[in-house]
Amino acid sequence: MFAVVTAGVSAIGRDIVRGLARAGYDVAFTHLGAEAAAADLVADVEAIGRRARGWDSDVGDEAAVAGFWAEAVGWGGAPDVLANNAGIQTWARLLDLRGDQWDAVMRTNLKGCFLNTQAAARAMIAAGKGGSIVNLGSGCNKLAFPRLVDYTASKGGIEQFTKVSAVELGPKGIRVNCVAPGAIATERTAAEAGDYAGTWSKVTPLRRVGVPEDIAGPVVFLCSPAASFITGQTIWVDGGVFSQATWPYDLED
Repeated sequence: MFAVVTAGVSAIGRDIVRGLARAGYDVAFTHLGAEAAAADLVADVEAIGRRARGWDSDVGDEAAVAGFWAEAVGWGGAPDVLANNAGIQTWARLLDLRGDQWDAVMRTNLKGCFLNTQAAARAMIAAGKGGSIVNLGSGCNKLAFPRLVDYTASKGGIEQFTKVSAVELGPKGIRVNCVAPGAIATERTAAEAGDYAGTWSKVTPLRRVGVPEDIAGPVVFLCSPAASFITGQTIWVDGGVFSQATWPYDLED
């Protein structure tokens, strides 16, 4: 079995790659100029007993995506799985957000998801096989995140893109779903706030933040035979934080 993961060396991407390898997949992944991290990840996968290879490739560049997929399919065959994990964000108020920042986020998050989904689906169909595509969303698929204007818009777009892709690709045996993380402890989120885990744990019903392994599990599940009749759906992996209403009373009273 063969899987492709975009932004495989990111905090969440690494665990998705390793999780798919443990589930029996050889894995191709993309990165941007992170050769040392890519080599470490390949070594992790090989220690599990599967093959892996990383490509330095920009998910939002149409020519780069085409080149990556031509090489990846040559290396691993038509994919059984694609995990669209690549994403960036800008921390800015609506009135301060620059056009180039908006374009960069949309190019990576939304256009990258489109280009790689299209390429994966074409390869699956050409090989006469079905497959599973999992897009990484966010809690801002559902709710507005202040100062994350472009990111929120891109992730909302990914959820709708997931649905329309599921409808169009379903007759070809290709399932498309979305995993929407809540507050996840990574290097990036730790740098955003002095006490990221403490801040978000207080408002999360499970009273903790997530870790990258919490995201990898649902991704692997959605690619498995156990999820063979699930498509067009979003799974919230958020400890319940985006299911609760604003509530003025202490739930622990």
